[in-house]
Amino acid sequence: MAKVGILSMQRIVNYGSFLQAYGLKMLLEKSGHNVEFVDYHIEKPLIAKSQFQKPGLFFKIQKVLKAFQYDASWKHRIQFVLYKKKFAGKYLPILGITPVMNYLPELDALVIGSDEVFNCIQSNPNVGYSLELFGKNHRAKKLLTYAASFGNTTMEKLKQYHKDQEIGWFLKRFDGISVRDKNSGMIVSELSGLKPEYHLDPVLAYDYIGECRLIPQIKTKERYLILYAYSGRISGEINDWILAYAKKKGLRVYSIGGIHRCADHFIDCSPFEVLAYFQNAEAVITDTFHGTIFSMITKRKFVTIICKSKGNSYGNEEKLSDLLERTGLSDRVANAANEIETVLEKAIDYTAVDRIINEERLKTLDYLKKQTGCYGEDRHG
Repeated sequence: MAKVGILSMQRIVNYGSFLQAYGLKMLLEKSGHNVEFVDYHIEKPLIAKSQFQKPGLFFKIQKVLKAFQYDASWKHRIQFVLYKKKFAGKYLPILGITPVMNYLPELDALVIGSDEVFNCIQSNPNVGYSLELFGKNHRAKKLLTYAASFGNTTMEKLKQYHKDQEIGWFLKRFDGISVRDKNSGMIVSELSGLKPEYHLDPVLAYDYIGECRLIPQIKTKERYLILYAYSGRISGEINDWILAYAKKKGLRVYSIGGIHRCADHFIDCSPFEVLAYFQNAEAVITDTFHGTIFSMITKRKFVTIICKSKGNSYGNEEKLSDLLERTGLSDRVANAANEIETVLEKAIDYTAVDRIINEERLKTLDYLKKQTGCYGEDRHG
């Protein structure tokens, strides 16, 4: 039985980050491994927005103040801050994660990913430019990735910040590389000369609905739609459209993961309860990668709003467009408020979607068993 570590974004307060971490852990344990989560040392980001934008008290205060500036009711703002504050203490122990950081343990295999572990050209001080996310100084017999993503870090950005050669050097030292989107695969191929394998995010690769016994039954007396989107990223026009649409359809608006003016309720729940709420929703509107995945695995009618990058701003067009194309759902995108209803009314052939996902799940298990089942010479960063 091998000792396998997962190096990912598991401490980020985010339902998607939690569920992808849990899903990958379950997949590795299914292969018979002992699994633990590994932390990385946070370094200074390459893009600095403010001298105060670094981990610590000032940054936490800034985050709280920002939450109170979102266009939402005061009740929801307070609920959102409390949800963020208690998330780690309530849910990280489920993953076996404690407040004590687990840096550079000795392992049989280290799996880097999933999530945007390679998104190194960004301003987020909770991540920064950390080469440990590329395997630096690791102490594992075998080094691999699973469904790793560069996010909105592109080849152009890597060259602009003169990090392409350094990143390429680290990529060449992996025993196996798996990515989840075309942008990431192109970067890996160009910088390392290696041909990466493509796999689905663990929330899709692990059969949550069929295998997870932690998803409860949620019973509500009202019909509702879910708005699963980052706070402050849904425009006023779309907020107004959702209000009018919900009234026309006799639906309440439940916001999960973020707060918005159009919401009737902010739902503070466990990651597993999120999936339960999705299972009963009449429709889903989302601007996130994992919100799109939650909709797929619960077979909801949904629309995805893609946010494009502008300058150094964060966008998700690379990973979301690729996800929808890979699952045959490219027609679920709305670029403006007046397109949302048309998309929502389109039927989804989930039989075809399930066929794709089931094939990909077999590929995932084969890859993980192959890459973690035998060990060669020690390789250190």
